Amino acid sequence: MKSSYHSWIAAIRIARRDAWRAKGRSALVLSMIALPIIGVSAADLTVRSAELSPEQKVTRQIGAADARLSDSHLTGPVFQDVEGRNSMPAGGYDTYVPGSEPDPKLLPSLVPAGSQSLKDSTARTKVRTRYGLLETDLREIDAGSPLVKGMIEMKRGRPAREAGEVVATTAFLKESGFFVGSEFRARGSDSWYRIVGAYELPSELSKTEILAPPGTLLAPLDKAFQAAGVPGVVATDSYLVKVGGDGFTWNMVKALNTKSVQVVSRAVFLHPPAESEVPYVVQQKKLGYYSPDKGLPTTELAVLATVVGLAMLEICLLAGPAFAVGARRSRRQLGLVGANGGDRRHIRAIVLSGGLVIGAAAAVSGTALGIALTLGLRPVLEEYLGARFGGFTLRPLEILGIALLAVVTGLLAAIAPAVTASRQTVLASLTGRRGVRRANRVLPVLGLIALAAGAAIALYGTASSMGSTVVAGGSAIAELGIVALTPVLVGLFGRLGRWLPLSPRLALRDAVRNRGRTAPAVAAVLAAVAGTVAVATYQHSSEIQARHEYVADLPDGAGIVSLNELGRSKDMAAVREAVSQELPLAVRADVDHISYGKPGCERSTGNDGCGRVDIMRPKEQRCPLYEAKNGADSFPAAERKALRKDPRCTWNRHSAQFNVVVADEKLLHALAVTDPGAVAALKEGKGVSFDKRNVKDGKVTVRLIDSKDETYEPGVDPKGVDKVFAVHQTPDTTEGYGLELVLPPAAAKSAGLTTLPFASYFTLDGTATSRQKQRVAERIDQIGVEAPVTIEAGYQAQADITGLALTLFAGLVTIGAAGIATGLAQADAEADLKTLAAVGAPPRVRRTLSGFQCGVVALMGVVLGSAAGILPAVGLRLVQRQETRHLMEMAGDANDRLFVPIAVPWETLGGLLVVVPLGAALLAALVTKSSGAMARREAG
Repeated sequence: MKSSYHSWIAAIRIARRDAWRAKGRSALVLSMIALPIIGVSAADLTVRSAELSPEQKVTRQIGAADARLSDSHLTGPVFQDVEGRNSMPAGGYDTYVPGSEPDPKLLPSLVPAGSQSLKDSTARTKVRTRYGLLETDLREIDAGSPLVKGMIEMKRGRPAREAGEVVATTAFLKESGFFVGSEFRARGSDSWYRIVGAYELPSELSKTEILAPPGTLLAPLDKAFQAAGVPGVVATDSYLVKVGGDGFTWNMVKALNTKSVQVVSRAVFLHPPAESEVPYVVQQKKLGYYSPDKGLPTTELAVLATVVGLAMLEICLLAGPAFAVGARRSRRQLGLVGANGGDRRHIRAIVLSGGLVIGAAAAVSGTALGIALTLGLRPVLEEYLGARFGGFTLRPLEILGIALLAVVTGLLAAIAPAVTASRQTVLASLTGRRGVRRANRVLPVLGLIALAAGAAIALYGTASSMGSTVVAGGSAIAELGIVALTPVLVGLFGRLGRWLPLSPRLALRDAVRNRGRTAPAVAAVLAAVAGTVAVATYQHSSEIQARHEYVADLPDGAGIVSLNELGRSKDMAAVREAVSQELPLAVRADVDHISYGKPGCERSTGNDGCGRVDIMRPKEQRCPLYEAKNGADSFPAAERKALRKDPRCTWNRHSAQFNVVVADEKLLHALAVTDPGAVAALKEGKGVSFDKRNVKDGKVTVRLIDSKDETYEPGVDPKGVDKVFAVHQTPDTTEGYGLELVLPPAAAKSAGLTTLPFASYFTLDGTATSRQKQRVAERIDQIGVEAPVTIEAGYQAQADITGLALTLFAGLVTIGAAGIATGLAQADAEADLKTLAAVGAPPRVRRTLSGFQCGVVALMGVVLGSAAGILPAVGLRLVQRQETRHLMEMAGDANDRLFVPIAVPWETLGGLLVVVPLGAALLAALVTKSSGAMARREAG
């Protein structure tokens, strides 16, 4: 035992000295092991730090209080979830009957007697800024109260203490152009307010909000607005309550729920009751709506496990041949150990000690750099996510496990080189001869079997109850099969050399001839790229699905300005002029609506008994579900499900102020309508229909309905005057964004209709900045009308810390693997470069050969990895498709609405196929010495 101990100590010393002597090679191996450790540790620290504990979550909502009491905005008793975020009427919405407005005195009367309470009031209005008008949140609360601690965080200045003083969020200061010390006015008020401090909301960093002491902001603004004859400030009140003792218990919460009050309780949040004791959950389960929040979805966990597993595989694949290269470079030293009485056991110990030494160094440096990386990127990540981390959360056992993984990986990667080195004879080690090695024919067969079996398992997993887990396992087996097939695939790549120029042909033949070095390097890049492609494909597919499900009000970049007060139509010309002057418009389409009813309706606000205009859809083209007396309940479940698939029962996803408008062909351009027939129809005086269910024999009937003739009985049409218009029907793929019929001004005039301006659609030449939006809001306010400007920004991807960490980690490993594979190939090919120098090859040839050697390795790895990485992503998306179909069938929705796409991110793949090999080749060419040292014959 003592002898074995001393031999290991000696082996570790030899390995340490050898690693120190060969600093370049040791640095490559250390970097290869440390790189994923940096990524894993940084990802772990980032995700853990971003997670909020239950105490932190509830503190950011209610500060140091025991509960927040707020109106549920429902009538009668309600059921709420444990966290106080959602509520529903007791008994469900089927029997719910909306009541009158809630009594404002009810909520304060329900504050428990003897408790400490604090009123928190919020509203929303427009504030005059340096650039114009900015819509922002207003809040009244005593920021100096102990109950507020944890809800807001002061960044600069001091809290507001008296009337006329406010504090503002840093996001508001950024948008408005103000700073601490600035003064401003709210729209419609002559009172000035001074900003005395800046604060932030830890979970809403981008929220624009102004905070004032109670009674100093909302009530004066409401009084000023009412005096000006405009709608007042609508405030929403809640109460922070401190009761002491055991806090606000679940029984107290349920008692207030009977009064239609919703409660966020610290005690309930931290110690939630069982689901059977939560009426909200019981009712949701009964109605079939309940879906518990289980944290990270199974598919994301499967992607995470796949990426991390591939990264660890990549370490072993690349570190293994790195140790093999080191063992070959040290074969003379190992031969001397054998010549001086050392046996195979000692040689294996020396090579394994190299793995232990470098693995330990990689563990220390990798975790240290991971911690430093997390700390350095924390402010950037917080701004990206729009929320502060809960703190710097370091879980020692997790970090220790990651560090030990580096040590174990170093040892595992050194096993094969250790066994190979110990089998070398002393003579072969001293003379430097490698001997003749036969290709392994068993490994490719096993790889082919693993590939087929893994693909079959993954395919089975798409229909299995354990879908995500089975898909991830099958994908991992298939990836291992591809890795085992890598030597054979490298040989197949070698056949392309006959069509290549000299330098790349030599590089490809060298890669094929040295498969022991090339195959693991290719497999390492393969594993890293597969992880990146898996993440990219899954996220790209999910984003396309989210974009499809997103309902846009207008085409991307288009906008609309419309009057809220239809009686102010005479001011619409000034509004249109303000929009044209302040925004970079490309096209502006002015739109009118049809006014009908008793005299004076042209000045109507829409609520004084004036008539309306409806499109009369032919009865045979109406949906039976909405025509029956009892609606959908008039049909059996099976027939109701079949009718939902009927094209006549399709709901319009969009809404518009009017479904019949009067405009010219510019409106079609603003709505991105590319149908040439629609443009021609408007120019010819014909209308344009966006809904074919309204058209019969090429015509649409519009009915003018007096208020006295209005009826809402299903299946009974109201009386009125009909106007029939010839129309052009647009293709089914054309989107009207809530509009069903566009009439040209000539057709409306010939039909004797009265039209009034109410809106303008427009497209932008570029984008509108926040300052421009504020300026146009100021101009419209000066006109004295309510005319909001809306610009469609399109789908905005939500920041996700898990997806971000996966993407950064996979990308880091991919780039690092390619770079280190480059260095490894460079080190092992040094003898070839010296030979080229000896025969007089110019520096360009040596640089080109070196660059192509590394580029070939990277290219083969990227091509194979791109193909391999798509498998797990496709499998997981198929699992999601099955789950979504099942949920839709339970809800009775039509299967033709199912949309769970599988989309390959071709831009990402193209970038990988070009950037990684090209970068590796250029890197190798740059680090290759122009004048290599002459090769010298080693002593026999």
